Amino acid sequence: MEDVPQDLTQWTDMVAFVKYLGIQISEVTAEHVKGELLIRPELTNHLPNAHGGVFMSFADALGAFGAQFHLPDGAEGTTTIESKTNFLRAVQEGDTLHGVCKPLNVGRRLSVWQTDITRGDGKLAAQVTQTQIYLWPLGEGAKSSTRFRPANSGRRR
Repeated sequence: MEDVPQDLTQWTDMVAFVKYLGIQISEVTAEHVKGELLIRPELTNHLPNAHGGVFMSFADALGAFGAQFHLPDGAEGTTTIESKTNFLRAVQEGDTLHGVCKPLNVGRRLSVWQTDITRGDGKLAAQVTQTQIYLWPLGEGAKSSTRFRPANSGRRR
Protein backbone atom coordinates (compact mmCIF):
# COMPACT_ATOMS: atom_id res chain seq x y z
CA MET A 1 0.00 0.00 0.00
CA GLU A 2 1.07 3.52 -0.77
CA ASP A 3 1.93 5.95 2.02
CA VAL A 4 -0.51 8.81 2.36
CA PRO A 5 1.21 12.21 2.31
CA GLN A 6 0.75 14.28 5.47
CA ASP A 7 -0.27 17.20 3.27
CA LEU A 8 -3.11 15.84 1.12
CA THR A 9 -2.71 18.70 -1.37
CA GLN A 10 0.33 16.77 -2.64
CA TRP A 11 -2.12 14.21 -4.07
CA THR A 12 -4.47 16.75 -5.64
CA ASP A 13 -1.50 18.67 -7.07
CA MET A 14 -0.32 15.50 -8.87
CA VAL A 15 -3.30 15.63 -11.24
CA ALA A 16 -3.74 18.94 -13.05
CA PHE A 17 -7.43 18.32 -13.83
CA VAL A 18 -8.24 17.57 -10.18
CA LYS A 19 -6.45 20.76 -9.14
CA TYR A 20 -8.27 22.77 -11.85
CA LEU A 21 -11.68 21.50 -10.68
CA GLY A 22 -10.81 22.49 -7.11
CA ILE A 23 -11.27 19.06 -5.55
CA GLN A 24 -10.06 18.98 -1.96
CA ILE A 25 -9.12 15.64 -0.40
CA SER A 26 -9.86 15.79 3.33
CA GLU A 27 -9.18 12.23 4.48
CA VAL A 28 -7.59 9.05 3.12
CA THR A 29 -7.67 5.74 5.01
CA ALA A 30 -7.69 2.08 3.96
CA GLU A 31 -11.50 2.17 4.38
CA HIS A 32 -12.41 5.40 2.57
CA VAL A 33 -11.43 8.60 0.79
CA LYS A 34 -13.30 11.82 1.59
CA GLY A 35 -13.32 15.03 -0.40
CA GLU A 36 -15.17 18.25 -1.16
CA LEU A 37 -15.79 20.36 -4.23
CA LEU A 38 -17.30 23.85 -4.28
CA ILE A 39 -19.63 24.33 -7.24
CA ARG A 40 -18.36 27.46 -9.00
CA PRO A 41 -20.12 29.10 -11.98
CA GLU A 42 -17.74 27.46 -14.49
CA LEU A 43 -18.78 24.00 -13.20
CA THR A 44 -22.51 24.48 -13.90
CA ASN A 45 -24.89 23.88 -16.75
CA HIS A 46 -27.47 26.40 -18.00
CA LEU A 47 -29.83 25.99 -14.99
CA PRO A 48 -27.27 26.71 -13.10
CA ASN A 49 -26.78 23.30 -11.47
CA ALA A 50 -23.57 21.32 -11.24
CA HIS A 51 -22.84 19.73 -14.61
CA GLY A 52 -23.13 15.92 -14.61
CA GLY A 53 -19.51 15.60 -15.66
CA VAL A 54 -18.49 17.37 -12.45
CA PHE A 55 -20.09 14.62 -10.34
CA MET A 56 -18.38 11.97 -12.46
CA SER A 57 -14.98 13.67 -12.34
CA PHE A 58 -15.22 14.21 -8.59
CA ALA A 59 -16.04 10.55 -7.92
CA ASP A 60 -13.39 9.40 -10.39
CA ALA A 61 -10.72 11.38 -8.54
CA LEU A 62 -11.75 9.98 -5.15
CA GLY A 63 -11.78 6.41 -6.50
CA ALA A 64 -8.42 6.88 -8.19
CA PHE A 65 -6.85 8.16 -4.97
CA GLY A 66 -8.31 5.18 -3.11
CA ALA A 67 -6.95 2.77 -5.71
CA GLN A 68 -3.56 4.52 -5.57
CA PHE A 69 -3.54 4.03 -1.80
CA HIS A 70 -4.08 0.27 -2.36
CA LEU A 71 -1.52 0.02 -5.19
CA PRO A 72 -0.04 -3.52 -5.18
CA ASP A 73 3.74 -3.94 -5.00
CA GLY A 74 5.19 -3.69 -8.50
CA ALA A 75 2.22 -1.87 -10.04
CA GLU A 76 3.04 1.50 -11.59
CA GLY A 77 -0.33 3.18 -11.41
CA THR A 78 -4.05 2.84 -11.88
CA THR A 79 -6.71 4.01 -14.32
CA THR A 80 -10.49 3.89 -14.55
CA ILE A 81 -11.91 1.27 -16.93
CA GLU A 82 -15.62 1.56 -16.05
CA SER A 83 -17.87 4.04 -14.28
CA LYS A 84 -21.61 4.30 -13.66
CA THR A 85 -23.36 7.31 -12.15
CA ASN A 86 -26.87 7.58 -10.71
CA PHE A 87 -27.91 11.24 -10.51
CA LEU A 88 -30.43 11.67 -7.68
CA ARG A 89 -30.65 15.41 -6.89
CA ALA A 90 -29.46 18.66 -8.41
CA VAL A 91 -26.73 20.69 -6.73
CA GLN A 92 -26.78 24.42 -7.32
CA GLU A 93 -23.98 26.89 -7.83
CA GLY A 94 -22.46 27.92 -4.50
CA ASP A 95 -23.20 24.59 -2.83
CA THR A 96 -20.48 22.06 -2.01
CA LEU A 97 -20.29 18.43 -3.04
CA HIS A 98 -19.15 16.09 -0.26
CA GLY A 99 -17.89 12.68 -1.35
CA VAL A 100 -17.18 9.50 0.55
CA CYS A 101 -15.59 6.78 -1.56
CA LYS A 102 -15.29 3.21 -0.25
CA PRO A 103 -13.74 0.11 -1.75
CA LEU A 104 -16.23 -2.63 -2.61
CA ASN A 105 -13.41 -4.98 -3.64
CA VAL A 106 -9.64 -4.62 -3.89
CA GLY A 107 -7.75 -7.29 -5.80
CA ARG A 108 -4.37 -7.58 -7.48
CA ARG A 109 -5.63 -6.55 -10.94
CA LEU A 110 -8.79 -4.54 -10.24
CA SER A 111 -10.46 -2.54 -7.51
CA VAL A 112 -14.11 -1.46 -7.40
CA TRP A 113 -15.17 1.73 -5.62
CA GLN A 114 -18.49 3.31 -4.65
CA THR A 115 -18.77 7.04 -4.04
CA ASP A 116 -21.73 8.63 -2.31
CA ILE A 117 -21.95 12.33 -3.14
CA THR A 118 -24.05 14.54 -0.91
CA ARG A 119 -24.85 18.23 -1.17
CA GLY A 120 -24.58 20.80 1.62
CA ASP A 121 -27.92 19.82 3.21
CA GLY A 122 -26.69 16.23 3.59
CA LYS A 123 -29.04 14.77 0.98
CA LEU A 124 -27.63 12.18 -1.42
CA ALA A 125 -27.14 13.81 -4.83
CA ALA A 126 -25.39 11.03 -6.74
CA GLN A 127 -23.92 7.58 -6.36
CA VAL A 128 -21.03 6.41 -8.53
CA THR A 129 -19.55 2.93 -8.91
CA GLN A 130 -16.25 2.62 -10.76
CA THR A 131 -13.65 0.00 -11.57
CA GLN A 132 -9.94 0.78 -11.49
CA ILE A 133 -7.32 -1.43 -13.15
CA TYR A 134 -3.78 -1.56 -11.82
CA LEU A 135 -1.11 -0.85 -14.41
CA TRP A 136 1.94 -3.10 -14.61
CA PRO A 137 5.21 -2.59 -16.50
CA LEU A 138 5.72 -4.49 -19.74
CA GLY A 139 8.51 -7.05 -19.75
CA GLU A 140 11.86 -6.35 -21.37
CA GLY A 141 11.70 -6.39 -25.18
CA ALA A 142 7.91 -6.29 -25.39
CA LYS A 143 6.63 -5.17 -28.79
CA SER A 144 3.76 -2.99 -27.69
CA SER A 145 3.18 0.68 -28.28
CA THR A 146 1.57 0.89 -24.86
CA ARG A 147 3.64 1.19 -21.73
CA PHE A 148 1.44 -0.95 -19.50
CA ARG A 149 -0.47 -4.22 -19.59
CA PRO A 150 -2.76 -5.82 -17.02
CA ALA A 151 -1.06 -8.12 -14.54
CA ASN A 152 -1.01 -11.81 -15.44
CA SER A 153 -2.66 -11.23 -18.81
CA GLY A 154 -0.70 -14.19 -20.15
CA ARG A 155 -0.40 -12.63 -23.60
CA ARG A 156 2.58 -10.96 -25.17
CA ARG A 157 1.87 -8.31 -27.76
